[in-house]
Amino acid sequence: MFGARFLARALRSCSSAPCPGHRPPARLSVRDALGAQSTSGERVKVQGWIRSVRSQKEVLFLHINDGSSLESLQVVADSSFDNRELAFGSSVEVQGQLVKSPSKKQNMELKAEKIEVVGNCDATAFPFKYKERHPLEYLRQYPHLRCRTNALGSILRVRSEATAAIHSFFKDNGFVHIHTPIITSNDCEGAGELFQVEPSSKIKMPEENFFNVPAFLTVSGQLHLEVMSGAFTQVFTFGPTFRAENSQSRRHLAEFYMVEAEISFVESLQDLMQVMEGLFKTATMMVLSNCPEDVELCHKFIAPGQKERLEHMLKNNFLIISYTEAVEILKQSSQNFTFTPEWGVDLHTEHEKYLVKHCGNIPVFVINYPLALKPFYMRDNEDGPQHTVAAVDLLVPGVGELFGGSLREERYHFLEQRLARSGLTETYQW
Repeated sequence: MFGARFLARALRSCSSAPCPGHRPPARLSVRDALGAQSTSGERVKVQGWIRSVRSQKEVLFLHINDGSSLESLQVVADSSFDNRELAFGSSVEVQGQLVKSPSKKQNMELKAEKIEVVGNCDATAFPFKYKERHPLEYLRQYPHLRCRTNALGSILRVRSEATAAIHSFFKDNGFVHIHTPIITSNDCEGAGELFQVEPSSKIKMPEENFFNVPAFLTVSGQLHLEVMSGAFTQVFTFGPTFRAENSQSRRHLAEFYMVEAEISFVESLQDLMQVMEGLFKTATMMVLSNCPEDVELCHKFIAPGQKERLEHMLKNNFLIISYTEAVEILKQSSQNFTFTPEWGVDLHTEHEKYLVKHCGNIPVFVINYPLALKPFYMRDNEDGPQHTVAAVDLLVPGVGELFGGSLREERYHFLEQRLARSGLTETYQW
């Protein structure tokens, strides 16, 4: 039995090996092909979807895209390759030589020797048309195809690059990545309405809990990270969080990804603000550097003015003001706010946006919030009549609050007093 299996493996290995003297073409992404600096005459293979077809008397031009780049790769082929299956939307595999393009519009082009249609597409029935800009409402009808469009493709590449930049920043700064649970029994801070998790058979057994206790989709991984920070000095998580808030606004999503971090042995808000500013600037610079064409498309068609706004933020050190100073700035403003600014009242989005604009459209840290506005675990500043805690929010142009954090209260008797005042003494058993 062993001998037969071994022989079969050997035969498979021999049959899959290339013939002597024949090198299979190197597989390249469209992005790598466009970015090639030199050509040595080697054959390459590129796979993707046709974005455009142009047939002339003696030559055929195709533009193919594989999602790795906003720009498509031009394929130049003999007119004999032309057939009805080479249509907009069809998937193809092209083999040939990568050569310098005589056109100024692209750096390289692929001189085709072989074109194989992997999956043909009826261009007349395809919901997207060449050179047409479809509104987002129309694209939402085709969730399986909309990622092929320039707008959605650029957004997804920017998001991918930002995700990689966030992970890279934390890794380079010595943080340990923790995968906090998505299904949990805790309600972190009462941060929002919860989605409860139940098995599909719940209707048949309503009196039982699958986990013996009620379980929910997580609203935050903070409690799990705080446990981990007792063994690792720097930890972070970056995963999905869920809020069952019945709102249709962009600020209240049912599902979104959130970055959370905990750092042990921190004694000043300055240390936290340094991490926040570093993360923001590192991620932003990596996106602007690695996705210039995608950023330009977003700047032109999706969010005009955002590129210059980001570049302006990168050039300046972030500002720092206290909550008390922020309230005074708002009170002295001639702007009519929907919510009147008062000391001891939380800042609303309209206040946050005004503060950033007042500070020259530079991100601003607001520190030392009133004790009554923040959770019990934030460190008491012991600062007299205007009782504040060591909390910080980072406000950015066009958004308002982007980051939030605080020093944790490590003094046991302070925690006992705060819990007692909050009526939580019986809930938390130490």
